[in-house]
Amino acid sequence: QVQLVESGGGLVQPGGSLRLSCAASGFTLDYYNIGWFRQAPGKEREVVSCISGNDGSTYAAESVQGRFTISKDNAKNTVYLQMNSLKPEDTAVYYCAIDCASGNYKEVDYWGQGTQVTVSS
Repeated sequence: QVQLVESGGGLVQPGGSLRLSCAASGFTLDYYNIGWFRQAPGKEREVVSCISGNDGSTYAAESVQGRFTISKDNAKNTVYLQMNSLKPEDTAVYYCAIDCASGNYKEVDYWGQGTQVTVSS
């Protein structure tokens, strides 16, 4: 059974930080491209960041570059998203996803259940 379980979301003030975690089971994470999408109410799901399985290279959407950092621990089969300098427009449900390489939600094979991130004063 393949399972992705997110955690770490919550309510934070603008300028604050959160660290999201995604624990994967049922497969070896280092073979797959894993990352994060987000979806705000009434808006299309969009890619946030992705890390490759074979060489560890990363991609981040322009809107989060310089603020968010993706990383993974292959031994723990866990991927992280460190989010700094959060803005109200970052408010969304964040989903862990495999395969994220294309940046297209329609090409994702597996989704986590999502974790809510709310940035508000």
